[in-house]
Amino acid sequence: MRRVVAAVVLLCSSAYSGQMPEGKAFTNSIGMKLVRIEPGTFVMGFQQKRLDDSLCSYDYQKDGDADEQPAHEVTITRSFYMGVYEVTNAQYEKFDPTHRYLRGKMGFSIENDEAVVFVSWHDAQSFCEWLSRKEGRPYRLPTEAEWEYACRAGGTSIFHTGDSLPDSFFKNSRYSWYPDPARGNGREEVVPLHVGKTMWNKWGLYDMHGNVEEWCYDWYGPYEAGHQVDPVGRTDGDIKVARGGSHSTLAYYMRSANRMGAVADERSWVIGFRVVLGEMPATAPAPAVRPNLHQRDVQQVVPADITKGPDPEEPYFGGPEKYVIIPEDANGPIFPNHNHVPNIVQCANGDLLAIWYTCVSESRRELAIVASRLRYGSSKWERATMFWDQPDRNDHTPALWCDADGTLYHFNGFAATATWGSLAVIMRTSEDNGASWSKACIILPEHNIRQMPIESIFRTRDGQILLPCDAVTGGSGGTAIYLSGDNGRSWKDPGGTIAGIHACVAQLRDGRLMAFGRGDNIDGMMPVSISDDMGRFWHRKASIFQPVGGGQRPVMLRLKEGPLCLAAFCRDMMIVDASGGERPVSGLFAAVSYDDGVTWPHIRLVSHDGADTTVETMDGREFKLGFATAEPRGYLSICQGADSLVHLISSRQHYSFNLEWLETPPPEEVE
Repeated sequence: MRRVVAAVVLLCSSAYSGQMPEGKAFTNSIGMKLVRIEPGTFVMGFQQKRLDDSLCSYDYQKDGDADEQPAHEVTITRSFYMGVYEVTNAQYEKFDPTHRYLRGKMGFSIENDEAVVFVSWHDAQSFCEWLSRKEGRPYRLPTEAEWEYACRAGGTSIFHTGDSLPDSFFKNSRYSWYPDPARGNGREEVVPLHVGKTMWNKWGLYDMHGNVEEWCYDWYGPYEAGHQVDPVGRTDGDIKVARGGSHSTLAYYMRSANRMGAVADERSWVIGFRVVLGEMPATAPAPAVRPNLHQRDVQQVVPADITKGPDPEEPYFGGPEKYVIIPEDANGPIFPNHNHVPNIVQCANGDLLAIWYTCVSESRRELAIVASRLRYGSSKWERATMFWDQPDRNDHTPALWCDADGTLYHFNGFAATATWGSLAVIMRTSEDNGASWSKACIILPEHNIRQMPIESIFRTRDGQILLPCDAVTGGSGGTAIYLSGDNGRSWKDPGGTIAGIHACVAQLRDGRLMAFGRGDNIDGMMPVSISDDMGRFWHRKASIFQPVGGGQRPVMLRLKEGPLCLAAFCRDMMIVDASGGERPVSGLFAAVSYDDGVTWPHIRLVSHDGADTTVETMDGREFKLGFATAEPRGYLSICQGADSLVHLISSRQHYSFNLEWLETPPPEEVE
């Protein structure tokens, strides 16, 4: 009898599946109100000639973001119903009752009628699937095109309210640092997220600008030019589209045309969703985006002469060679203004790969990650192309590492909104020299301090990956480390804090860890921290080196030949030259230690030691490179190639040298 009843229920459900309601509005079984959106054609993307100054922080924003172009005509061929409001806590918890324990997390979304937050794209998708099974109707997330079509409601203005937003749409409208305890404004940045408190659009939809961002169905990618019919995004990707803007952001990011996105597993206090009722368009997704320049035609054969470099018995110094090559017409998402915080590795095929972030302002939403490749046998770096980006998130900051087996690891912090106040962290890997990458996996999902990845990744003697991360957002306060014993699947924070941010870390021969950092200076000198318990506690003392400051980052590397190599910055530091005498130098220097940092017998400028030449440093500023001066500032990154050449990059220049050069005293001054 039970089997017969089950069969009848199944048949009824099958017969009911896909049946659409009738009329202009519909209220479903859990009290959701939906309105019918009729088919039509609209122009998707940026349509304004120029945005008003009141909406733009920077001049480039007056033409909208690059990913909003080209504006193109889109036809929606079938009607669908869309939720009048964003999904609320009460509605979502009918599907997932355990979500009630997240109400009030960080202070947000406590009451039944507030928009649900801390839901991933997968959570939102699962809710739609649950509701579809419950009612036998096709609920889903809106496509990005459907969302913008519904938001505009037949209009062409910046917002559905016109070219400005009424005050009721603004909730903590700022570049928010919350919940960073050092820079945030505390609980005054927590705002209510009740739905339906703003002006509805002409088609009866509320909260299309602000309140919370809304997940869309699509994989994020550039727009296709020309007329589109029922587009559904790309075939695949790292990023799912989010639309509408949220609390704790500016009006510019709430525009109808503005596009955001996040890793599908992201759960934050700014993203929720609304549902659509209607069959999914049958349109085929747009093809995968063509690989960027640094991913194209990547050689997969290891060169036979990869270990043969300059004679190791002779001093070798090369550079500086500019590796930050920004296209002349760059105006987003790659910017000419501020290219900074680099990382460099040598791939298994001999190529050098460098990544760094590009932006106008470090604390804003436009910050993205770019890359350049120096192909094996070439003397010139390629122009910069996009490496990784969550649109309109502050992706702060990148870290790159090549394991002994040739696997590349990319780590990146990312904010929920702007600023680097509280970051989560993703990891990607490549087993083909950076030609392709695994999907971004969130390895540290809770947005927090102590989670800004930095240079200096290595595998410890017991097989763990060590990832340093700034522990604070200010100029002092220290560095944390994270350890993974399973190749990045899980991570632990031992709990201790290195003195100084941006710390470079190495493991000593006896298993202890040593680190040098910026800030937290001791007796006016750069601090050195030692841990004999793998980072649970750090002993701090003054080093022999001058402290580094703003726009500077030290690096350290265990060379294949055995000694440690440290690079940092100085001013009027005395070095010993070839005559055995001392003379002052300023700028970027390198030092060698054979006794794990007890002494540093060889210290010299990173320079050609000749006549002064004019060279670019960070942000295009100029400096004199010569006998007594070297690059005055820059965030450094270091690696050693298969031929034992050391590759050191600043925020703009690439230097290379061997151990023999490091050990050779610089020339004495010639009068």
